[in-house]
Order: sequence, then structure tokens, then C-alpha cells
Amino acid sequence: MTIDLSDYEKGEKLHGDYDKALAKVQKRLSHIHYAHIVHRRRAIVAFEGWDAAGKGGIIQRLTAEWDPRYYEVWPISAPTQEELAHHFLWRFWRRLPAQHNIAIFDRTWYGRVLVERVEGFAGKAEWERGYDEINDFEAQQVTAGTTLVKVFVHVTQKTQDKRLKDRLEHPWKRWKTGLDDYRNRAKRPEYLDAMHEMFKRTNTEHAPWIVIDGNDKKSARIAALTAIADALEKHVPMTPPELDPEVEKVAKKALGL
Repeated sequence: MTIDLSDYEKGEKLHGDYDKALAKVQKRLSHIHYAHIVHRRRAIVAFEGWDAAGKGGIIQRLTAEWDPRYYEVWPISAPTQEELAHHFLWRFWRRLPAQHNIAIFDRTWYGRVLVERVEGFAGKAEWERGYDEINDFEAQQVTAGTTLVKVFVHVTQKTQDKRLKDRLEHPWKRWKTGLDDYRNRAKRPEYLDAMHEMFKRTNTEHAPWIVIDGNDKKSARIAALTAIADALEKHVPMTPPELDPEVEKVAKKALGL
């Protein structure tokens, strides 16, 4: 199915109570996380989207009820010199989740066909080849039993500008902005072209994209968390473990039950 980002710009407000909706989906996500631990399943949740789209806020709420021993958040920035000396996927292979773990990528391997393409950090032959390399990489993860969830958070230029302005004015948000935000902002048409080609060439059956309208933060958070929960739950048994009879026997004796 073709993805057009202009279809995700309504910014509709959340219907109902945000706190209740958030608590409900977080409880569901906690059970899903426990299921991954118990059944020794792996998962990757990969986030892409505009600067100031709200990815960080979604990730914060996604992991709020998770056991920190069994997930990792990987904030992806410019590659180091060591990473540049390898294939562009090398640094992501090193961060893949172990059994019963979930890896969350705050920006991803799609940098090859987005920022590296638009900013000229990769030549045309490199980013053109990147689509097939990415599709093969993702297919390998899925074939190996890893659940892959790809989330793109979209905002309009108006919404992005409002949030960038807020980062300038709020003293404790200034660390979140820099020159890159405005360099990327100036090339929005080029980024839109790259994004739409990315969707066209990597929205595969085994690794489909989930696009979130991020123009209303509360609505976006609930929509993203619900979509992630749906995707993760499809690939893990949602059955709690049986109580070990020996543990039950000892526990009842110790607790006087």
C-alpha cells in the first residue's frame, strides 16, 4: 500500500481521558514485555520521523513499565570513525537484541536513504543500493525469529516550527536543539521526496511501516503505543508461565499458606 505523509496531518485530539488511556496501554505493554522475557523472544522497535516529532516522548512512555534489564534504547547519531570504516549496517548488527530482549532504535539504518542521501553523506550508488541492503537485513531479522516494528512519526512544518521555537524559549529544552535541526528543516521538500521513496521501496510484507500523525502529542502517543502493542503481541504467546510445583510447595510452607 502506498504511503502518503499528507494523509497523516489532521492532528486530531485524543477522545477520552489521556491518563486512563495511557495507563491501560502501558499495562498491556508490560504484559507483552514479560511475555518476551518468559518465552525468550526478541523484538526490535525502530523509530524514524522528523526532528521534534515526538519520538522521544513516545519511547519514554513505551518503556515506562518495562523491566530495564530486558530492553535497550539505542539513540543513533552520526557514525563514529570506527563505524565509518565498516559497512553502514555494521553498527546496527552490533546492537541487535539477545533472546528475551527488546531493542529500541531512536533513528535507524534508514539514515542511509534519508539524511545521508539528502545531505550528500552517501553517493547515489550507495543510497540506491541501500534499499535492497536494508530489505535483506530486515528479512534476515524476521526469518531469525525477531519481531520488527517500524514506526514513522510525522508532523507538519507548522507543528515542527512551534516545537523548535519552544526548545529555544524553554531553558531546559535547549539541549534538544542544534544547527542540524535547521539544516534539515531547510531541505524539507528533499526529505519528503526521500521519505516517500523510502516507504515505496521498504514497506514490505515482512516489515511494514506504521505511520503516526504526531501533530497532537497525546493522541500520537496513544496511537503509537497501541500500534506497537498490536504488532508485538502478534508474535509472542500471551500465556503466563505455570507455577513451579516445587516453588509453590516451599512458598506455601514458608508463608504459612
